[in-house]
Amino acid sequence: MLTYLPLRCLGLKSLVCISFDCGVIGAMAARVKYSWSLALVLLCIVSLSYFGNAADIGASFVFGDSLVDAGNNNYLPTLSKANIPPNGIDFKASGGQPTGRYTNGRTIGEELGVPNYAVPFLSPNSTGKAILYGVNYASGGGGIMNATGRIFVNRLGLDIQIDFYNTTRKQFDKLLGPSKAKDYIRKSSIFSITIGANDFLNNYLLPVLSIGARISETPDGFIDDMINHLRDQLTRLYQLDARKFVIGNVGPIGCIPYQKTINQLNENECVDLANKLAKQYNSRLQNLLTELNGKLPGATFVVANVYDLVMELITNYEKYGFITASKACCGNGGQFAGIIPCGPTSTMCKDRDKHVFWDPYHPSEAANLIIARQLLYGSTKYISPVNLKQLRNL
Repeated sequence: MLTYLPLRCLGLKSLVCISFDCGVIGAMAARVKYSWSLALVLLCIVSLSYFGNAADIGASFVFGDSLVDAGNNNYLPTLSKANIPPNGIDFKASGGQPTGRYTNGRTIGEELGVPNYAVPFLSPNSTGKAILYGVNYASGGGGIMNATGRIFVNRLGLDIQIDFYNTTRKQFDKLLGPSKAKDYIRKSSIFSITIGANDFLNNYLLPVLSIGARISETPDGFIDDMINHLRDQLTRLYQLDARKFVIGNVGPIGCIPYQKTINQLNENECVDLANKLAKQYNSRLQNLLTELNGKLPGATFVVANVYDLVMELITNYEKYGFITASKACCGNGGQFAGIIPCGPTSTMCKDRDKHVFWDPYHPSEAANLIIARQLLYGSTKYISPVNLKQLRNL
């Protein structure tokens, strides 16, 4: 069972919390929101003392897919958007209006009290001193591989997101001067990478469109390509002065309400193939990060074991105050409301804090908070080689 830890006991100036998401189920392309790999990865700075000075807090650079997309897809002509109600119904900062976040309320960091948010790169206000708190490059539908998410017409893959960070890196030199900028980014900033599940759900396993790829490439071969590409991407960030990394592994993607519904599973069943691919990738990811920790001087790569963490929450949901870990709070279709994505005409539950899933693919803010606490303060069972509190203090 997971352990609840009080926030007030840390006594730190700032904390870091992350959350992971994943991809999209291809069969829902016309109506789709993003699927949740069940890996939460939104990296954000949490200031217990509400410091407003970027020098005290450091910067948060967020890369990834839909659960960490804080609004970039609002500025893209794409089929994948979350700026429609009732998304954001419990998000006080917007008065309950949708902002492009794929949940009912606050993200993990916002739940705990963030004085400043990492601004979406594509938003008009991602200029000047606002970027000193960090920038969010994440895009729903994005993946490690450039082909991932093509069904949505537009999305930002990780390669493009890193291109955008390179632009930001040059802006830091102009704002702080080259020497101070390099020191600030290397010592005071954290890089969160939330990626991988879309590459399975919205690429390799995509119905119809991926049949040719699956015939020509084995799962081992596809995962090899993912790992090799990710190695190059992380090394590129390192060359651009990134030093503190948090990488989430892929969660139990076979257990989301959408997968359970379309496969007509029972409440306690999950799709074996999707989960098997996730675990196979996760093993390779762990080896990659161990390799990079030994290969790149001064860098710390932290892996969040979201697969086991979220599986614990799904398996023992009642212990954490939930009434279901199978049925979406907002959605329609099938036993688990897992076919039609959350939108203005969706059926919505009244007890949103009692559902692990907000929609057929994404977690509720209540689930986000439980997972965040483990990543912040947890043991090496769920976050290693250090937790996020420890990483912040390195």
